[in-house]
Amino acid sequence: MSEDRKDATGRDDRPWGHRWGFADTRLVVNEDRSVTMTGSRYPLSGYRMHDFLPYVEGVLGIRIETADRKQEIVPKPVPGPRRNDPFCRAVAERFRPDQFTFDDESRLLHSHGQTTSEEVYPVLYTRLERVADMVFYCESEEDAGGIIDLAVEHGVCLVPFGGGTSVSCALQLPSGEIRMIVSVDMRRMNRIEWIDADDMRASVQAGITGRELEEALEKEGLTSGHEPDSIEFSTLGGWIATNASGMKKNRYGNIEQLVENVTMMTPKGVMEQIRPVARASVGMQPMSLVFGSEGNLGLITKALIKVYRLPEVKRYGSLVFPDFDKGVGFLHKLAHSGFVPASIRLVDNTQFLFGQALKPRSAGFKAALDKLKKFYLLKLKGFDPARMTAATIVMEGSRHEVDFQVKSIYALAREFDGLAAGAENGRRGYMLTYAIAYIRDFLADYHVIGETFETSVPWSRINRVCEAVERRLKEQHGQFGLPGRPYLSYRITQVYHTGVCIYFMFGLYGKGVESPDKVFSRIEHSLREAIIQSGGSISHHHGVGKIRRDFMEDTLSPLSIELLKEVKRYNDPQNTFGVRNNVFFNQDRKGG
Repeated sequence: MSEDRKDATGRDDRPWGHRWGFADTRLVVNEDRSVTMTGSRYPLSGYRMHDFLPYVEGVLGIRIETADRKQEIVPKPVPGPRRNDPFCRAVAERFRPDQFTFDDESRLLHSHGQTTSEEVYPVLYTRLERVADMVFYCESEEDAGGIIDLAVEHGVCLVPFGGGTSVSCALQLPSGEIRMIVSVDMRRMNRIEWIDADDMRASVQAGITGRELEEALEKEGLTSGHEPDSIEFSTLGGWIATNASGMKKNRYGNIEQLVENVTMMTPKGVMEQIRPVARASVGMQPMSLVFGSEGNLGLITKALIKVYRLPEVKRYGSLVFPDFDKGVGFLHKLAHSGFVPASIRLVDNTQFLFGQALKPRSAGFKAALDKLKKFYLLKLKGFDPARMTAATIVMEGSRHEVDFQVKSIYALAREFDGLAAGAENGRRGYMLTYAIAYIRDFLADYHVIGETFETSVPWSRINRVCEAVERRLKEQHGQFGLPGRPYLSYRITQVYHTGVCIYFMFGLYGKGVESPDKVFSRIEHSLREAIIQSGGSISHHHGVGKIRRDFMEDTLSPLSIELLKEVKRYNDPQNTFGVRNNVFFNQDRKGG
């Protein structure tokens, strides 16, 4: 980790190196086997979670021995850089010394994303197959054009790097790449160039993180409204490159609705719309190729985005339903109403119980009140703890608008036997998403490998897809003879007119298993296959990268795939941007 860096509240803003998150935040086991999240950033921080380990042990059917902690490899093995000497000399002549490095730790940090079994597990416990040879820090569009020109001239491979939060192996470096690989870190291009408060748009450099963007906009009374789970670390350029979605897309739109123009530097020149407007019929739009480009075409340097006034009112809420089907019925009707909130997410029973296990134990008056609520819910209303589900809600807008949503949403919920569960539960449930990756890294130290994946599904196939994934996971767990039981939970995170996004979490216990990361990867691939076969999509917002590229032929027609490859061949004939994501996994050096 880098030098000490504190924010205005005294919190440590250094990142956790190869793991997820901030250096001041991690989960630790106490002497009484309770678990505490350190720091003060999240609602889970600072108290003892007595039910956390018992929950994990119960669902996985295993016993976690705190003395049996898996040890990281320290120091981590890093092969020496492959140097293209003429290129290295040209870089040294053209750029400042602090704009590039061959440092082992920096190169390793820029050689992976956050995909559990394929990237995080190997870098922590075994080794990565391929590591970047140089890290270059881009500070301007002139720098971007310059490094591309030098890479083309000297036959070097460039890989764009933003927040490093990819969970699709998009940042995994091709093991067979024999050229020098340069990771181009864009995060020094992190400024808002200008804001037009009349037209409600801003020109923003692509290396800005979501956290930096929102903090800067908030000072002007504005917001972008884009709030992915990774907002603290992911960048604007990364959102565009993966075609991202945020938790508040109902109000502000997905990234493709938020962006009016993108500037991308490529080996053939600049790709952008010269005079962007709110909407224009200009024929086929090349800019659409940038969304989901995943580093294959060039360096995204800036974007023109919409901005919004900060909402007058922001209110959390929550609901409980007797079962998942009742909750889905509610969401279906809500999605076709005129009062969809900024965010609404429905969790299944397994994830609902997980959320309960992360709560502190109450005492005194609160304990008595909680007992009374439980009596009302389970005894008087007849809810079954083994079937009930919950929804978290975020409502934003004018006071009148939010008041209307509150009244309408809770009235609609009653039609499906839903009961209000309070604003605090809604806030905790919404914020819990920021802690999931910390929990993943904590459990990995105790031989539990976990991952998330998502899909878009028509309303009519929600149950079919969920049941197919559950069935396939049980089959795979048995076929590999893994210990304990598999873990699977899911939630609906976004609703649309014709369908939803389902977000899965699954985990396996790998103690005593040979190459558990490889087994996990094979099972995950099989689960994605089950999703495709049952009517789900390849991805909703994580992207394709390398982990889902085998399913592109189930997604695009042969002509569509060839058209994309032809664009790549023209734009990047030497395959300078040779990260080989998506349909370009077999692209050779000449772009063939």
